[in-house]
Amino acid sequence: MDAIPHPAPVAGSDRPGALHEFLARHRRLFVLTGAGCSTASGIPDYRDAEGGWKRVQPVTFQAFTGDAAIRRRYWARSLAGWPRFAAARANAAHQALAAIEDDGRIEALVTQNVDGLHQQAGSRTVIDLHGRLDRIVCLGCGALSPRADFQHELVHRNPGWDRYAAGTAPDGDADLDGVDFAGFAVPACPQCGGMLKPDVVFYGESVPRARVEAAVAHLHRSDGMLVVGSSLMVYSGFRFARMAAEAGIPLAVLNLGRTRADGLATLKIHADCALALARPGRTGSGQG
Repeated sequence: MDAIPHPAPVAGSDRPGALHEFLARHRRLFVLTGAGCSTASGIPDYRDAEGGWKRVQPVTFQAFTGDAAIRRRYWARSLAGWPRFAAARANAAHQALAAIEDDGRIEALVTQNVDGLHQQAGSRTVIDLHGRLDRIVCLGCGALSPRADFQHELVHRNPGWDRYAAGTAPDGDADLDGVDFAGFAVPACPQCGGMLKPDVVFYGESVPRARVEAAVAHLHRSDGMLVVGSSLMVYSGFRFARMAAEAGIPLAVLNLGRTRADGLATLKIHADCALALARPGRTGSGQG
């Protein structure tokens, strides 16, 4: 494979104002966001500053669909974790990106997050690359339904489970220790009796082709790419950084920690997402 041409990283790229200079030079930004955008909203991330796992890897699509015991465990933990996930609110990082879009400088915002917080902040041109946790999909008939309705059904069928004390975990999950999941009842699709899962892309599952193609089309209409709060360790996001480098599109990476695309970046900013994105003279809060 041919080497990917890319500019050398900018010297002194951690200096104040470097990111805003990059933003000022590019008027059609392709923005890719990850978990670091949402940690200040109370949603934990999976990876540490070196890109390694902080906890056990999330359930795979193959395990979820192939093992009833794993599905019971997944939905029991989700029942406990959903209320806090659903209560999360957009933070200053989401709001800063929405403001940049309001200025007409974002071609598209592609997020690896499944929390809908970019839309809550006012972003409009959003591609939810990995889906949305606030929807349930039937793997049998494809019917979609609100996660809030499914929560009511889970609580109805499993009295008392909503009272378990559980530690908050990423993506609506919760840490339930020392619990027997054998008696947990998982509802089937009310329309066809099929298996229900969150409308998100699990590990081991492919991102829908149409979603990827739409993002690629936006990328090729852009004059710069900005990564915010993602280590890009998952290929579904990293591919866009590779495509940008191959197309000669300048790439800026804003993240607290190492990313898979550091060697491709024109600019690397190691800083808090919201503070770095805040307009000069303004302050914000949030985790990168």
